[in-house]
Formats: sequence, C-alpha cells, structure tokens
Amino acid sequence: MKEWFSASGTSLIAVILTGIGIYIAVILLTRIFGKRSFSKMSSFDFAMTVAIGSIIATTLLSKSVSLLHGIIGLLTVYVLQLLAAYLRKWNIFRRIIDNEPLLLMDGTEILEDNLKKARVTKGDLRSKLREANVIELKEVKAVIFETTGDIVVLHDDNPNKQIDAWLMEGVNRT
Repeated sequence: MKEWFSASGTSLIAVILTGIGIYIAVILLTRIFGKRSFSKMSSFDFAMTVAIGSIIATTLLSKSVSLLHGIIGLLTVYVLQLLAAYLRKWNIFRRIIDNEPLLLMDGTEILEDNLKKARVTKGDLRSKLREANVIELKEVKAVIFETTGDIVVLHDDNPNKQIDAWLMEGVNRT
C-alpha cells in the first residue's frame, strides 16, 4: 500500500520522458496515416482507438514496456488500420470488418424487430428523436442505427420530400 503514494525522482522523469516520446509518436503516426486513425466510422475504428489508448497507458506506466516497444506497438496498430481501410474496398472484407447500418424507423413505423437486434429501447429511440428536434412523428423519414453505434434521425416537415436512395444504400431494413 505504501507504493501507491510514493515514486522516485528517476521513475517520475522516466514517465515524463516516455510521455513526451509516445505523444510525439502518436502525432507523427497520425499525420502519416491520417485522421481516420481516430475516427468512429466502424467498430474496427473504435477498436483502433481503444488499442492506441491502451498502448499509450501501458507504455507510460509499465516498467516492463519500453518506449521503443510502445512505438512499435503503435506502428503495428496504425499499419493494421491502414490495411483494414485498404481491404474495405472489397465487399467480402467490408462485411467481415464493418457492421451494417440498421433501419430502426421507416417513416413513422417503428421496426420492433430491428430495435431488438440493435438492443435499442423505445426510450432510447424517443430520446434521439427529441435530440434531433422532431416535434411530430410524421416528420420522421428514417432512423438509422449506424455502424458506429450512433443513432441518426433523418427528418423534414415537408411530407413530399423523400430520402435520396444513395443515402439509404447499405442500410439493412430487416
């Protein structure tokens, strides 16, 4: 218990220097590999963000992981992200790597089975509708559970306006 509240000057300097080094490495790798590294576009992207955070924390606080090991770990995760982005060009890999967006509401119709698949409650749905400033259900064109876990509400008060088919491409309706 005593170790919880004590640290040597040398260990503190090591943490500071490692922090600076790993910070610079993350900035450089993000500049090289692109902002997609921290996007939330798919579950794979989310896993990437969690992995980077874990590597940073382990490198900073674990005596058994050197700065070089941490940088190599970061580089490996960034390369995997780049590889996954490249493989997404092919449908077979896209289906393996990414979730499909799921339609939760089609107009005013609540798709109960899809709510169950997505593990979204009607209360969650109502909350998202309010967040999107929906006043009446007749304004709703579609509600989509995105691959990122976000719920998107497409709405308009003009009943004659339709959603462009391109926006609904790839959205699972069943």
